[in-house]
Amino acid sequence: MFTGIIESLGTITKLDNRGNDIRLTVSSPTLDMTDVSLGDSIATNGVCLTVTEMGADYYCADVSAETIKLTGFAHYGTGSKVNLEKAMRPTDRLGGHIVSGHVDGVGEISKIIKHTDYIEFWVKAPTSLAKYIAHKGSITVDGISLTVNEVSGAEFMLWIIPHTLQETIMSTYKVGTRVNLEVDVIARYLERLMMGDSAASTDTKGIDMAFLAENGFLKR
Repeated sequence: MFTGIIESLGTITKLDNRGNDIRLTVSSPTLDMTDVSLGDSIATNGVCLTVTEMGADYYCADVSAETIKLTGFAHYGTGSKVNLEKAMRPTDRLGGHIVSGHVDGVGEISKIIKHTDYIEFWVKAPTSLAKYIAHKGSITVDGISLTVNEVSGAEFMLWIIPHTLQETIMSTYKVGTRVNLEVDVIARYLERLMMGDSAASTDTKGIDMAFLAENGFLKR
């Protein structure tokens, strides 16, 4: 479990193809590894990875073909910068929101507008995730806990202050950059809960407008 508050930046220094997966090496001279053990989790651009080898300023993790296919890892290479966060402890402050490190989809930066005190980023999410993204709700972008400032269809807007740009890889974003997205876990569980007993049916496709109307959630 993570909070979406980035602790450090890392650099992918090695990618070893191992057939069905890739052994990834991430170096970070600023990430405190003294309390990390083999088997611990580190969110790497929002993807929960298990540490299989480590040193004072690096760690290795195995990334499966499925993870590569479903996340932005398909577009990373040696030298790519990544956001890093170690798994939270029960005594940590929950400064962001509850983040599982399980990416729901890959979005794309569609527009960047510079303002005096902040930068406005527009992100185009996969259509299937649009229903989970709400105005003033939380979303995780490359592991960063952020607040949605505006929503337009499957696109959403973020106001990013200079501190966030400085402490994360968002300063490198350009129009067309692909980013890992994780929607608010509460929204996912709420959808399942609203389905009631029908959630057990193999024919159930999920909640849509017809489902809401049929179950009395919309006024006729």
